[in-house]
Amino acid sequence: MADTMKALAILGQGKVGLIEREIPTAGPGEAVVKATAALICTSDVHTVAGLLPVPDGRLLGHESVGVVHEIGAGVTSVQVGDRVAVNAVTPDGTCDNCQAGYTSQCRGALGGYRFTVQKDGNMAEYFHVNDADYNLAPIPEGLSDEAAVYACDMLSTGIIGAENANIPVGGTVAIFAQGAVGLSATIGAKLRGAGLVITVEGIGNRQEMSRRFGADVVIDPSSGNVAEQILELTGGGANSTVEALGNQVTFEAALYATAPGGTLSNVGYHGESGPTLTMPLDAWGLGMAGKKIVTDLCPGGRLRMERLMRLMANGKIDPTPMTTHRMGIDQVEDAFDMMTHKRDGIIKPLITF
Repeated sequence: MADTMKALAILGQGKVGLIEREIPTAGPGEAVVKATAALICTSDVHTVAGLLPVPDGRLLGHESVGVVHEIGAGVTSVQVGDRVAVNAVTPDGTCDNCQAGYTSQCRGALGGYRFTVQKDGNMAEYFHVNDADYNLAPIPEGLSDEAAVYACDMLSTGIIGAENANIPVGGTVAIFAQGAVGLSATIGAKLRGAGLVITVEGIGNRQEMSRRFGADVVIDPSSGNVAEQILELTGGGANSTVEALGNQVTFEAALYATAPGGTLSNVGYHGESGPTLTMPLDAWGLGMAGKKIVTDLCPGGRLRMERLMRLMANGKIDPTPMTTHRMGIDQVEDAFDMMTHKRDGIIKPLITF
């Protein structure tokens, strides 16, 4: 068997390339997975643009599923040959933050986000998984790799946005942006029993997808003041709002659109917002409107993945319509360029190995 693999690496700011790299090995408590399918994330694009301090040569990717290739000493939850998924966030499960339920903040702010940021990512033919018993989730029989890979980040992040938004059964929710995370939040809002789901999106195919996933009203941001439209539709503000873009304008609009006593759940990445994110005080009632702002990154761990894949295996949700393009690993550079420049109506490209 060959001892090298193909992998997508950062080759400098704004540059990526498919390279040859040695296949990783599994130490105690660890595993190596042979990838079968992966998705490219907008977060990868942000990283390559220089918004995160990552050294040249680091492998990209944090949304991959595959088959267990090797396990280290002490791993008991999976065996070689098992189909598995691993979350973008891979906590150790032992630190105080993990024990308190904040797995994405393992050992510090955003510390559970290890792929690419702290170690090689998994857009590779083989990838390493730390704390395998905590992080590897068997893929249910009959669930496709294409469906399972959405549990790795998009569904986990979008649905935690809906969960944190504290949506009342029959309540109103407004979700800002309908990229893959926002669309997943729309799925989550429907699962949480929202009575009125309003989404904000200007791109045609994403508007259509939003309706498909449960939006009752889709507002085009070019149609006028979005917050005022939401206030009118809800009779004074949405019980819950989800900011899924990471933008000053959408954050402000979400805050204005949130009803007194409501919750703004932020899952958007604000790395491009500048060094500060400002808050209009009138939208916050000078700090006294009873509005809550909750932030999060997708929770990690095996149980989270098992629950998300159970939803798909039992036919409760199907995220695969978000897959707009399918390419092999040899075409991954083209797929990354398409994601960077948002060409050809791309939402998520599926990479197969």
